Amino acid sequence: MTETLSPPLPARERPWAQTVRTSRTIWDIAHAIGGGPFHVINPASFAENLEQMIGALAAEGVAGTVYYGKKANKAAAWLRECARPGAGVDVASVPELVHALGNGVRGEAIGVTGSAKPDGLIWLALRHRCLIAVDAADELERVLDLASELGEKAEILLRVRPPAAPDSRFGFAPEALKAAVRRCAEPGAPVVLQGFSFHLDGYDPVPRAELAVQLIALCLDARALGHPAAKISIGGGIAVSYVEAEDWARFESGREDGWFHAGKNPARTYPYHQSPTGAAMVTAILRHQVGGRSLADRLRETEVELLLEPGRALVDGAGFSVFPVLGCKPSDEHLITTVAGLSMSLSEQWKGSEFLPDPILIRRTDGVAEPVRTAVGGSSCMEYDVLTWRTIQLPARPMPGDLLLYPNTAGYQMDKNESGFHQLPLPPKVVLDGDRWHVDTDYPIQEIR
Repeated sequence: MTETLSPPLPARERPWAQTVRTSRTIWDIAHAIGGGPFHVINPASFAENLEQMIGALAAEGVAGTVYYGKKANKAAAWLRECARPGAGVDVASVPELVHALGNGVRGEAIGVTGSAKPDGLIWLALRHRCLIAVDAADELERVLDLASELGEKAEILLRVRPPAAPDSRFGFAPEALKAAVRRCAEPGAPVVLQGFSFHLDGYDPVPRAELAVQLIALCLDARALGHPAAKISIGGGIAVSYVEAEDWARFESGREDGWFHAGKNPARTYPYHQSPTGAAMVTAILRHQVGGRSLADRLRETEVELLLEPGRALVDGAGFSVFPVLGCKPSDEHLITTVAGLSMSLSEQWKGSEFLPDPILIRRTDGVAEPVRTAVGGSSCMEYDVLTWRTIQLPARPMPGDLLLYPNTAGYQMDKNESGFHQLPLPPKVVLDGDRWHVDTDYPIQEIR
């Protein structure tokens, strides 16, 4: 196969990340934790993203809560930023729920999602009065039974199966949803139906706004049966842009197998440039017109709260991953750079894909710099342990002791698929706290200021 050089895909970076990687700090961290690999996270960027989303709701006069979708990144440092008005955490397991509680998030600010929840998760959620998104009729019965045993009232949403996805395995189909609403209205049922929820694939504001309008109508119908029904959740899927529009358009328009080591051109990738993103996408959803009125208008008129469950969008720009270079050797028309650690510590959420934005070479010593082309592999014995199949151009040949930094990896790439294969320790997460740093801890054992 004849290889050609792909155009560059430089990642967008926040100023904090540029400052750290160009200063002595990056080497101090590497030395302190024994070389690497490691992740660096910046809770201040998370807090900024969160404040902007809460502000987008407030700017349109809409009541609501932004729940951090915890599955996007396991660090505890994010959770402590969610212990503020207008914020909460979305969890789907007992360990996630315990982790959120242990970092100061009150049960009333925790949403419990996921399908077919185990009884232990439901029990703990009821004890802490979390908001439970119920996915099916049998799950609703288990919630009611456990609530009766505990003497608690279950605070729930009913998850709606999107009309555009009738074959989805998640949520209530229309007739089952009607039956569930009636079941919750039966005398003595230990439940408070707070409203409805949905999740959609993709990152388009329009279908989210239009389905949200349908959920408002469901709330009004439920109120006629005596339910409070004053909340709707539109889930996550708030878009992120990793690269600039022109760079992504150039890449997508010419992409070919020859740009990738062994021709491993992924069939599907994340859309690395999108618009609108983050808080601007929330505003676009709220301002979308349906029947001559915006979603925000309808929410205000009906006094329905809007709940969001973003994950990736809240950690956008809030972390990067660093891998020490172990070696570099020729392979046909390019080099193969091997780094310490595994590609599972830099995994895009799609199977068979890779994280496409360019890594940045941080050299241990200055010297002659002649550009080279390279793919990047992990240090395991598996042929497919590759961080970057795309043959990227670096300003110099990577040398042992250099670092290879992948920008903006906090959203899913950093720890979604990490593994202790070869008994390698998982890369630590290093938390930046102003001009200081420390390793992330599961619970706040240090002094709280």
